[in-house]
Amino acid sequence: MRISDRHPLDRPREKLARYGTARLSDLELLMAIIGSGNARADVGKIAREVLKIVRQKGGDISYDDLRSVVGLGEAKIPVILASLELARRYLLDSDQPIIDSPEKAVELLSDIRDKKQEYFVCLTLDGANRLITKRVVTIGTLTASLVHPREVFADAIADRAASIIVAHNHPSGSLEASQADKDVTNRLAEAGKLLGITLNDHIIVTKTSYKGLIHSQ
Repeated sequence: MRISDRHPLDRPREKLARYGTARLSDLELLMAIIGSGNARADVGKIAREVLKIVRQKGGDISYDDLRSVVGLGEAKIPVILASLELARRYLLDSDQPIIDSPEKAVELLSDIRDKKQEYFVCLTLDGANRLITKRVVTIGTLTASLVHPREVFADAIADRAASIIVAHNHPSGSLEASQADKDVTNRLAEAGKLLGITLNDHIIVTKTSYKGLIHSQ
């Protein structure tokens, strides 16, 4: 059935306004997002094709995936992708913490603060600064050659991270940044600019304190 054949009160947007989102099927929700069709395809046909992709790929949908849908205009693709991403950030991953300050990052670093060796870890974050995952990158004395940008950003790219926070512990108990610490920070910041993944901070932790290097250099 074309949307024009439906009773006005049964059309997705009108139905949503009257009854709320819970009364709409998956197809109707997508029709409400897309809004209208065009000469190439009715909105119902477009929504069915988009729904097929969503069911096949879940939330891992790319711009190119949606460009294959006949009748789906370029203006609607960002709307659909943005809607899915917003749902992912605030509903599907709602148990993940938002890391928007050094203090919140340090809360996740308790496991490395009393290590006898230096542990270099990376926190990947989405566009809302929500934690995607935490990984140990290297174990051992920190040097610019040991912590290469490719080792840090390979997983960040796979995570589709918007930004990262890196951190390492100082077993000596000193918060003084070495030249190697500064070199690593600079290399990662420059690499992040090229990749479009921001280095939010590089944090040094000890058993009792911490220091962020990004704003202290």
